[in-house]
Formats: sequence, C-alpha cells, structure tokens
Amino acid sequence: MDSRLPAHLEVAGLIRSVEAAGGFAAVLSKGERDAGTIMVVVPENGGNSRVYERMPQLDGTRQWHCSYREDPEKKQEFLDYLNRRGRQDPDLWIVELDIAQGERFIGLEMNSG
Repeated sequence: MDSRLPAHLEVAGLIRSVEAAGGFAAVLSKGERDAGTIMVVVPENGGNSRVYERMPQLDGTRQWHCSYREDPEKKQEFLDYLNRRGRQDPDLWIVELDIAQGERFIGLEMNSG
C-alpha cells in the first residue's frame, strides 16, 4: 500500500499554509487527483521565479530540487518551460506560492544574501 498523501490533499495543504502565513497560492495546472506529481513555482517579487520538483533519490525517497530558474531577460522561456512540462506529464499539478521564502513551505531553507 502506498503511504503517499494524495496530490489534491497535498496541494490544498500547501495553499492553506501559504494563505495562513499571509501569502497567496494558486493552482496553475490541475493534475491527477490522487497520484499526480507536484511542481511548485516560487516567484521573488513578481519575477525571478524558481521551479521545484521532487526527484527520486538512490534510497527510494523523493526530495525537492530546483529544476528551473527564470531568466529575467527571457520571461517567455520560463512560461514555455511550464507549458512543455504540463504537456509532457498530464498528471502534473503546477502550484505557485507567492510569498517570501516560499521554499520553506516545501521544507527547503533558502540562504539569505
């Protein structure tokens, strides 16, 4: 039996956590309700967004890793990346966390400075 939390519940929890902390979160793309994968977009001051996805590790766990960073000079490439990933994986949820240090909501700490 899979002990993984259904995707729709994890997404709902992320959104509630961000909103409770005074931020805004939105589902940009809905994936498969139970077994869908989740991609998190974290913007910084409306730009310089980062994309996080869980990647399988050798020990069988899955950990969040930054898979793409927005180039402020090429904003369209960032949108193209999100659209391409959505087409590659129709089960994919894309969730934007618009709050300072959004990585903390997926268990990552960002170094200041």
